[in-house]
Amino acid sequence: MPYVLLIIAVALVFDFINGMHDSANSIATVVSTRVLSPLLAVFWAAFFNFAAAFLFGTAVAKTIGTGLIDVTVVNSNVVLGGLLGAISWNLITWYFGLPSSSSHALIGGYAGAAVARVGVRAIVPGAAWTKTLAFIVLSPMIGVTAGFALMVGMSWLFHRAPYGSVDRWFRRAQLGSAAAFSLSHGTNDAQKTMGIIAGLLVANQAIFADPASALHWMYLPAIKKQLPWWIILSAHAAIGLGTLTGGWRIVRTMGSRITKLKPFSGFCAETAAATTVIGASLAGIPVSTTHTITGAIMGVGSTQRFSAVRWGVAGRIVYAWILTIPMAAVIGALAYGILSVFAP
Repeated sequence: MPYVLLIIAVALVFDFINGMHDSANSIATVVSTRVLSPLLAVFWAAFFNFAAAFLFGTAVAKTIGTGLIDVTVVNSNVVLGGLLGAISWNLITWYFGLPSSSSHALIGGYAGAAVARVGVRAIVPGAAWTKTLAFIVLSPMIGVTAGFALMVGMSWLFHRAPYGSVDRWFRRAQLGSAAAFSLSHGTNDAQKTMGIIAGLLVANQAIFADPASALHWMYLPAIKKQLPWWIILSAHAAIGLGTLTGGWRIVRTMGSRITKLKPFSGFCAETAAATTVIGASLAGIPVSTTHTITGAIMGVGSTQRFSAVRWGVAGRIVYAWILTIPMAAVIGALAYGILSVFAP
């Protein structure tokens, strides 16, 4: 039992690191446009990361918990190995200031640890993997398209309005778009940790099955559409607290090194990304908020001129994306192997 509780704590640490690593995406545009100071922006994003717990369900958590890895082959070492793989890769990319995907790091680490235990039969073939892998490509493409289209449409709508009036209006509007993107990040990313915790509890359900046990409230015989509230709230609290630590290296990359943003363009990028991520969350598709907001920023920047996007920085980010799942899988498999020696 203590081992399972330790792994739940590690999962919440991953969620915290996810908040530190990924939630910079939520504040990068609103900070770079100077609508909010960095301090106010992280509090703004953290609040809406947590508020998402009450709005969009847990379809993504079910996909992570049952749709990708066969839960019958999962044990505590698989879960912990996957988490260590994801955390290690997140910290590596954070150190170098690269906005890679915590989501895909978790999926890669979890899959690598499961395959290390029983081979490829651990992988559940089907639509869940197809959608997840497809959205590695589709989410930035949708972000680019939606950001470009929204920027063009809003520019046409306001082309006769005085620049000063437009700027003032969109400074207020960007508070709403930043909140919407933080909601989308909270609902999609926190659910991935929920799915991991739920899978761990199902794999160890016998430990908590005794009704007389003080921890019987943790008993979870199956992953259903609605998870227990303690899992939902703890995951959202962890990601919200992680946001409060900031992610200043990644803020700098996302908000200014890709393309310069103003409140008008920041609003378009955040709105495009938020709409995409919330739609995917309702469909139960685990997507990368990093991929999506980066694509949206690039789409917005390309409306000015092609050279407005700093494609060299964007290229480095793409390399990090391509490496994330395989590298996290390798680290997750190695971590599982080491854990199996000490905790067979």
